[in-house]
Amino acid sequence: MTCWEKRENYLIEVSQRCLKGHKTFDLCRSHLVEASQISKGTIYNHFTSEADLIIAVACADYHTWLMQAKQDTVQYRDPYLRFIFHHCQRLYRILSEQAFVIARVVPNEAVLAQASEYYRERFNRVLEQYKQWNAQTLMEIGEVSGFNRSELLCDYLRGAMINSDDAQKYYNDAEMYYQHSFAMTHLMGHSQKRPPSIKVFLLWLQDKDSSKALSA
Repeated sequence: MTCWEKRENYLIEVSQRCLKGHKTFDLCRSHLVEASQISKGTIYNHFTSEADLIIAVACADYHTWLMQAKQDTVQYRDPYLRFIFHHCQRLYRILSEQAFVIARVVPNEAVLAQASEYYRERFNRVLEQYKQWNAQTLMEIGEVSGFNRSELLCDYLRGAMINSDDAQKYYNDAEMYYQHSFAMTHLMGHSQKRPPSIKVFLLWLQDKDSSKALSA
């Protein structure tokens, strides 16, 4: 990894920290000068517009989800459970880390149009890879004719993350994840499937608490 890439990753990490708990993307490039202790000129070289900063953060978030998806593919042989727990994990991360919900601002064609070609292509590439993973997983679960299930789920998941963040839902609420999985199951068109029980989600959350304690 080059020095440029390392500095870019650092600036994105600083941006994500600055955005924690925020409901709007109110971070500007100039804010990063004090937060990162990096000169304004260097920051503006990395992000030539405010749109570049937004898309760079979005790329990082989608890359995180894509890496999580690859882990989930290995962990869950059942594609239904793979999809359910993957998207529960996304919700868990937002609530437990107070992470900014990037779905509030992207995908957005107006923002993408203002971004440089480098970031625009980078975002479109990782977005397409993530979409493909979701579509492939849904195909493995079993396609249901009549509706565009991917689109329905995408709209629901975006709304669920924003609404849960707005309502300041508690990240350790097993019933919330059960309801989340129930909604996903029906939108998939597989209402005959039984979502993981609240007990299963309690064990899942306990495992996460244990992992946090070990890494602390």
